[in-house]
Amino acid sequence: MKNTLKVIYVSVGMFIAATHTIQAQVTDQTQKTVSDTIPETKSLKQVTNNITISGYIETYYGYDFSNPDNHTRPGFVYSYNRHNEVNLNLGFIKIAYGTDKIRANIALMTGTYANANLAAEPGVLKNIYEANVGAKISRRKNLWVDAGIFASHIGFESAVGKDCWNLTRSMVADNSPYYESGAKISYTSDNEKWFVSGLVLNGWQRIQRVDGNNMPAFGHQLTYKPTSKITLNSSSFVGSDSPDSTRQMRYYHNLYGIFQLHEKFGVILGFDIGFQQKSKGSSHYNTWFTPVVQARYNVSSKSTIAARLEYYSDVNGVIISSTTPHGFQTYGYSLNMDYKIAENVIWRMEGKAFSSIDKIFILDNKPNNNNYVLTTSLAISF
Repeated sequence: MKNTLKVIYVSVGMFIAATHTIQAQVTDQTQKTVSDTIPETKSLKQVTNNITISGYIETYYGYDFSNPDNHTRPGFVYSYNRHNEVNLNLGFIKIAYGTDKIRANIALMTGTYANANLAAEPGVLKNIYEANVGAKISRRKNLWVDAGIFASHIGFESAVGKDCWNLTRSMVADNSPYYESGAKISYTSDNEKWFVSGLVLNGWQRIQRVDGNNMPAFGHQLTYKPTSKITLNSSSFVGSDSPDSTRQMRYYHNLYGIFQLHEKFGVILGFDIGFQQKSKGSSHYNTWFTPVVQARYNVSSKSTIAARLEYYSDVNGVIISSTTPHGFQTYGYSLNMDYKIAENVIWRMEGKAFSSIDKIFILDNKPNNNNYVLTTSLAISF
């Protein structure tokens, strides 16, 4: 009970802080109205006709009922992964440049998301959220070539929490690429119903290629939007995440559909499956797969609730290692509530549970099949 109250107190504290921030913004707006005879300056967001600056900050507090001494959640959790502390999951500043023929983006970030997901990247590369440049190569068609560091082409969830239906990420999102580096060619049809992209990449969530690996990875993305309420997507990855001397080919496919069944209710269905060679040159493969279902209901213009049911099976520990008899086979259940404090500020609360076939978690200082966490977050975009 004390642990639950602690989470509630922190959540209320974050809510009050956000309310005071909004009140301060209202006061500033009133002052600007009184002094509207002063010449206006350009906003932070629109620097010139071609350059915009934007940003995002998402703070959070999570309480894991296994109460880990190192304040770190289970090893397969890469977002919102700190326990019993108020922290920053992701904060970034982005500069974007765009004309009808050229586009470029650069964003620098910090937060526990960066610490966990870019741990293998060297030096300052750990702080790059994206950095890319693109050129339109057709005068008549929407055909582009881009190169650099991008958000991943795999999955319907991203690192930016406000863009996802649930507060925390699914197991499949946390254990497939959030970002990638390389080059891609992409085409959007004139009616914007079709999007097709082919990619050459440095690896599986890699900015810098693995030492000793000289083979590029490849991927595709095909998105179809028959109506404004339906999105169907197929994405793939083909490559290796090991040196050439021990090369194990990896094949991965991501499939999902987003269905807005009603103006207030939507559903996401996803299924990912991967295959990796058991050893170099082997004709035998280890397999992992993960289905996920999400649903969201808009209670009002300011409030939404969302739920998620997921399952992750990686018996041979290709992505999520486990020393237990049945490998990693875990169900996940999430329920969250969102409240839009302002147009660009959102407060969220989520309860989440994991249930595994084997006792891979700790609860009350003993091995357990289950794990429980309560999380709250406060995010602003500008």
